[in-house]
Amino acid sequence: MAYKKIKPYDLSEDEMRQIWLDEYCKKDIQTFDGVMVKFYEDMFDHIFFESADRKAKDKSLLSYNRLEKIYWIKETLQDSTAILKKGWNNDAKEYYKNRRVAIVKGNYVVVIRFTGVLRAKLITAFEKQDINNILDSPDFEKTVEFFGDRA
Repeated sequence: MAYKKIKPYDLSEDEMRQIWLDEYCKKDIQTFDGVMVKFYEDMFDHIFFESADRKAKDKSLLSYNRLEKIYWIKETLQDSTAILKKGWNNDAKEYYKNRRVAIVKGNYVVVIRFTGVLRAKLITAFEKQDINNILDSPDFEKTVEFFGDRA
């Protein structure tokens, strides 16, 4: 699968927000295995801003590195060769039953949360340098709860 990059330095923040709105919020995005994933306008800030101070988690810096891969979220969700893992709940110290982590390109991560049968919401997307803790997670398994008779 060809993963498309943009040149965010050539675009204004408003133009990048419009790409997000047009490509994700106004379209039906379906995963390779039939899950309809919802996207919301306010997710732009969470996904494409980074924190100047990791401890403060202030999300104050627009990340051109993340923005150049704006199309990778959809492409990852639609990539049947993505590595699929269970999501980790750091607070409860256990794996979520309703989260799926997709990994492509060695270290690009997209997380969705299931909200019903074949329905989900985007949680986050990012690149992670040390991805071993995610790769060591259990494989994602389709359940009747979220895949119905496709499980």
